[in-house]
Amino acid sequence: MITRTLPKPPRLNFAAHLTLLVIIALIGAVLLGYFYPATAVKTKWMGDWFIAVIKVFIPFVIFFTIVPGISGMSNLKKVGRIGIKSLIYFEVITTISLAIGILLAILIKPGKINKTGLPIQDASKYTQKGAAHINWVEFFLNNLTLQILVLAIIVGIAVSLSRHREKVLAFMDPVTQWVFWLLKIVMLLAPLGAFGGMASTIGKYGIRTLIPLGKLMITMYSTMAVFIIVVLGLILRYFKLNVFTYLKNIKEEILIVLGTSSSEAALPSLMNKLEKMGCSKSVVGLVVPTGYSFNLDGTSIYLSMAAIFLAQLYNVQLTTGEMLTILGILMVTSKGAAGVTGSGFTVLASTLTAIQKIPVEGLAVLLAVDKFMSEARAITNIIGNGVATLVISRSENEYHPNTSSPLADKPAHTLEIQR
Repeated sequence: MITRTLPKPPRLNFAAHLTLLVIIALIGAVLLGYFYPATAVKTKWMGDWFIAVIKVFIPFVIFFTIVPGISGMSNLKKVGRIGIKSLIYFEVITTISLAIGILLAILIKPGKINKTGLPIQDASKYTQKGAAHINWVEFFLNNLTLQILVLAIIVGIAVSLSRHREKVLAFMDPVTQWVFWLLKIVMLLAPLGAFGGMASTIGKYGIRTLIPLGKLMITMYSTMAVFIIVVLGLILRYFKLNVFTYLKNIKEEILIVLGTSSSEAALPSLMNKLEKMGCSKSVVGLVVPTGYSFNLDGTSIYLSMAAIFLAQLYNVQLTTGEMLTILGILMVTSKGAAGVTGSGFTVLASTLTAIQKIPVEGLAVLLAVDKFMSEARAITNIIGNGVATLVISRSENEYHPNTSSPLADKPAHTLEIQR
């Protein structure tokens, strides 16, 4: 019998004020970027370094979450059912988000502005790629999260069928605890990462960049807020969960994403938080990493709204059929907007090329404010993946908040998120 070779990691009690520290860091970053932009640009390495360190943990977190989760499940058919149910949920929700982006863009008309003085950047590297179709082989090969997910599922099934299952699980348990303990240590540096990411963005692009495209920015942020509160809120309400309390429970992750503009920066922390809320390890391990590749709600809203925005900017009249065509194309191509830097623009360019009516060169306008909109996309993506995990957990009876859960002040049978 293999015994535990590692002691349990010590408790950490000095991370209680992380949220406040991140907020202070973000305020300081905005002030530095506004008043001393040259200095602010030099802090970019802080955000890049923090994201790079977090990315090192992502494969380990996924592997040590999925393998024990699947190995501990007595019914492997349930693993397949969870996977299929997750993919169906992802497709339905991303389609809704695409439709909402188109609908609100039509109603609010963010592209009906004066083009004079718009900040325009070079978009040639995206428009050249735009004519090509999404290469799904390249998509998989460039998506380390998806690769680790597949590997972990295979190993998990193999361990589950092995006669040494209990020994392997006994060995992995302390290793898993230490991985998450080290991750918690790294997360204490989140204020520095958020500071560097936000300060360098403000310093490089300047808040003045937002003025000519302010209507698009407001429309985009408002649409994503509506999607989170109304669409995701109603979904959670159906499962007797509260969206506002859920958001309160992941406020640290939201602030980290806001500062770094990367949803990956909060992926490991989100997985850990969802387990503490009461979602089973197996569901968290399967749904969250898959969602980061196939459940990009924020990116979907951005892509559909951006297409309509450019049509309005160039006074291109789209028929209902053409709008439905945009929706249909994005339903497929938006799944390729993960894992490769700049792929979102490539997907949008591919869609515009397929329509052959909206000028692809309009991407140069969007590039001017993309950094400021990337926070909204990333925040919506991470919130959506957390909701998906809660929904799948609840529907599979794999949601069991205990006394240590941040959601468990109420009796577990009520299944309501409470602080």
